[in-house]
Amino acid sequence: MAKNKTIGSFSFVFHSHLPYVRKAGIWPFGEEWLHEALSETYIPLLDVFYNLIDEGVKPKATVGITPILAEQLNDPYLSEKFQKYMEIKIKKCEEDIERNSSNHKLRDLAIFYLDFFNEILSSYKDRYNSDVIGAFKKLQDEGFIEIITCAATHGYLPLLGRDSAVNAQIKVGVESYKRLFGREPKGIWLPECAYRHGYEWIPPVEGEYAQRGYRPGIEKFLIENKIKYFIVDTHTIEGGKTMGVYTLRFPALQKLYQQSVREYKDIEVDEPKTTFSPYLLKHNEDFIAIVGRNEKAGLQVWSGDWGYPGDGWYREFHKKDSISGLQYWRVTGNDVDLGSKMLYEPEMVTGRVQENSDHFVHMIYLLLKDFKDKTGKNGIVAAPYDSELFGHWWFEGPKWIKQVLKKMAKMEELDLTTISDHLEKFTPEITIRIPESSWGEGGHHWVWLNQDTYWIWPHIYESEKKMEDLAKKYKDTDNDFIKRVLNQAARELLLLESSDWPFLITTWQARDYASNRFSEHLDNFNNLINAVEEAGAMEYRKKDEEFRKYLESIEEKDKIFPNIDFIIYAKY
Repeated sequence: MAKNKTIGSFSFVFHSHLPYVRKAGIWPFGEEWLHEALSETYIPLLDVFYNLIDEGVKPKATVGITPILAEQLNDPYLSEKFQKYMEIKIKKCEEDIERNSSNHKLRDLAIFYLDFFNEILSSYKDRYNSDVIGAFKKLQDEGFIEIITCAATHGYLPLLGRDSAVNAQIKVGVESYKRLFGREPKGIWLPECAYRHGYEWIPPVEGEYAQRGYRPGIEKFLIENKIKYFIVDTHTIEGGKTMGVYTLRFPALQKLYQQSVREYKDIEVDEPKTTFSPYLLKHNEDFIAIVGRNEKAGLQVWSGDWGYPGDGWYREFHKKDSISGLQYWRVTGNDVDLGSKMLYEPEMVTGRVQENSDHFVHMIYLLLKDFKDKTGKNGIVAAPYDSELFGHWWFEGPKWIKQVLKKMAKMEELDLTTISDHLEKFTPEITIRIPESSWGEGGHHWVWLNQDTYWIWPHIYESEKKMEDLAKKYKDTDNDFIKRVLNQAARELLLLESSDWPFLITTWQARDYASNRFSEHLDNFNNLINAVEEAGAMEYRKKDEEFRKYLESIEEKDKIFPNIDFIIYAKY
C-alpha cells in the first residue's frame, strides 16, 4: 500500500525517439541528429540518474525508448561515429579558445563547452562503457526507472492499412525490447499518442489495397502482445473536440473522422473523467490501463509564453557561432531578435533552475492536494515530454530534472513513482472508452495525413498488402534465401511506415530529406518483393551476383531487428 501520508503520485515520462538515420546522411539531416541527442540529452539524462544515486537519492521515472532508437544506440558503427563526432566538437572548442583569446567572455564560454563535451565523452566511454542501452537497463534492473517501449519504427498506427501491419509494428517493438532489456515491457508509448477505436473502417485514400470493414481498436494488439498500459493525451480522456477546422481542410481526413465519430459509443461514468485517474479499456474479456497526460504539467514546460525554457537567462538554442556552431548566447527575452541576444552566463543559471524546480514541485503538490481534497483519492500527475526537449532544446533541462527529482524524493506527501508502480498500488477500476485521437495539431491525424502527405499512403497500403500476401504464401517455406529476402522486405516496410516522414514533410523541418528517405525504403521494398513475386525467379536471384550484392548492401545499411520473422504478417 502507498504511504499513509501521501496525497498522490508523480511520474516523469520521457519519450525518447529519433528516426532511423544510420548511413542515411550526416549533416544537416542524418546521423548528427543522433549524435546531438546522445551528447545533449541521453547521456546528460543518464548522468542525472546516476549522480542522484551517488548522492543517496532514489530517482524514479518512466523512460520511453523507441525500438528504432534503441537499435541505433546499440549499434557499434554509430557508437564509433559518435566518438569521432565528440572529438570534432572538442576540437572546435579548443580552436574557439584560441580564436577568442582577446575576448575573455567568449573564451570562457568556449572553455565551459570544452569541459562540458569532455565530461560527456568521459561519461560515455568510462562511466557507461560506450553502452547507453546497458546503462538504462541497469537503472531499470535496479528499480530506479521503468523503460517503456513503442511501435517498432514509430509507425502511425491509426492510419496503417491492415491489422497485420499494426500488429507487426507492436510485435517487432516488443521483441526488440525483450532482446535489449531482458524482460517484457509493461507499458508502451503509442507513436504520437495516436489511438483508433474499433469501427467499420473506410480507407482515407483511394485504392484497393487497404483493409476494409471492421477494424478492431489498437488495444486489441497491445493486449495480445502483453502490454499492460499506454499513454494518451489530455483531451483523449477529458474530452473536447479534436478536429476543429481540419475537417474542412482535407476531405480524405473528414471522411475518416466522420465515420469514426458515427460509430463511437462512449461509456457514461459517475464523475467527470480526469487525467488524475488511470482508467481501463476493455477488449473482449481483457483489459488494458490508460494514463493521460496532465496538461498543466506539460504547459509549464512546453508553453512558449510561460514555459521555463523561455527564461531570459537560459541558453538560446537558435543562435550559433558562424564558425564553430557553438551557442554562446542566452534567451535574453522572447521578443528579442537573434541579433540582439546577450552572451550566455552559465553562473547565473543555478538560481533560475532552483526557482523553476521549486515552482514546478509546488505546482504538482497543489494539483495533487486539490484532487485529494475533492475526491479523497490519491491521484497521479503523469508528465510526458519528448526527451530531446531537455538538454538539446533546453540546455539546462537536465539540471532542472535533477532538482525536481531530488526535491520530490524528499517529500513524504508525494509518491515519486513509475507508471507501473502507481498502477500496482492503485489498480484502476473504472472502464471507459476513448475516441480516435493524437497529440498532434488539432488532436487528430491532420499532421500525418494532409494535402502534402497524401501521396505517401497509397504506397504504404499497397506495400502492406503485398507483404501480407507473400507472408501467407511463404509462411511454411524451407527456402532460406526467400526467408532472408522477405525478412529484409519486412524491415523496409517498417521503415517506410515511420511517422517521422510525413511529420517532417508537414512541418517543413526536413521535407526533401523525408521524401527521399520514404522513397528509398519504398524502392528497396519493391525490389525485394518483385524478386520474390516473379515466378521461378528466386533460384536465379540466389545465383545472381548483382542481386546478392544489392541485398547485402541494404542488409548492412538498414541493419535493424536482427531476429525479425516475416511470418508475423501472416497472422491476420
